[in-house]
Amino acid sequence: MLVAGGGFAGAYVARLLGERGATIVSPDNFMLFTPLLPEAASGTLEPRHTVVPLRAMCPDADLLLGSLTAVDLEARTATVETDAGQQLVHWDELVLALGAVPRAVPAGALSFKSLSEAIHLRNHVLRELEAADAELDDTARRERLTFVFVGAGYAGVEALAELSDLTDDALRFYPRLREVPRRWVLVDAAPKILPEIPSRLGEYAARELEARGVEIHVGTTLASSTDREAVLGDGTHIATRTLVWTAGVLPHPLLRELGVPLDERGRVVVDELLRVRDHVWALGDCARVPNRKADHPDPPTCQHALRQARRLAKNLSGDPQPYGYRMLGQVATLGRYKGIADVLGLRLRGFPGWFVTRSYHLYQLPLTSRKLRVVVDWTVALLFKRDVVELGTFPLSEGH
Repeated sequence: MLVAGGGFAGAYVARLLGERGATIVSPDNFMLFTPLLPEAASGTLEPRHTVVPLRAMCPDADLLLGSLTAVDLEARTATVETDAGQQLVHWDELVLALGAVPRAVPAGALSFKSLSEAIHLRNHVLRELEAADAELDDTARRERLTFVFVGAGYAGVEALAELSDLTDDALRFYPRLREVPRRWVLVDAAPKILPEIPSRLGEYAARELEARGVEIHVGTTLASSTDREAVLGDGTHIATRTLVWTAGVLPHPLLRELGVPLDERGRVVVDELLRVRDHVWALGDCARVPNRKADHPDPPTCQHALRQARRLAKNLSGDPQPYGYRMLGQVATLGRYKGIADVLGLRLRGFPGWFVTRSYHLYQLPLTSRKLRVVVDWTVALLFKRDVVELGTFPLSEGH
């Protein structure tokens, strides 16, 4: 059994297969728990606690650290590029869980997809505070304290809210900046922010952000950018040194070279069993997964990837049944003690929404040891002020 991809979907398939065993091919030896990424960026969580070691999460699986470069569907072999060179791996069943990659990041923008990018963004924001404090020109100072986020889905909204809290906490150390206006801008082509959630909760989220001074530009796009300016499709020019790109992802480009059927977006087409063809399966962000309990394919969320993994693990173990999952709800945080949640029709906002969101994320996080570490981090964050030190440099490389 070969599982291509060690993200949320692939890691859970390997974990749920248990003693049947699998070989995971992944460029990293950990699974990133992406719902906690904004808190890692803001310093609420220790970054290492947002990742789960694959060898600990999947003790019955083998891990081959490397990147899948080619697959022969007829010979049932896969070529993997590792640090020790190319390896040819034979498989009886192939699971494609390669995930997605960010859309082309515009000039001067920072991506927010991986742990290294989250830490890089945190360091960048703190550096801009230092630079603004040293600036003698008021215009340049305001430019460094302007932060633009393109993409108003979960990642963009939560990252903006968390980093806004980080800068507010950090200002106690920058008395010269306390009276300087800080500008936070959220941009999205959709007609509203957080389009995935019920309208009433989305409107509450917009009001909450606007009350904190966040400018929301919906129904427009990023027209152009440099390292000093962002220009929106509606003609707005924003002088900024911080442009963050969270506007969508694309299926992994390797999929186009594997000879599997793809839809118009480049996702692998699967049937109700999550099967591509005999002995080949796919799930997660890289697949177009039909859901018999919904009127549309699954969205690319961790909640759905986990349910797909549970069904696929059973199908691979000899109990093939169609996949179907009725979504229990949706949750999101809006910074410190603020959140929104829609769970089984019960809509919560403010502190109750924040509490339910955190509880849900903790429930989904694998390994008791990781849960306990996160709880300790959250408890420390309640008792002490946020740490505003820069973290060590993480390598930024394509696909990581």
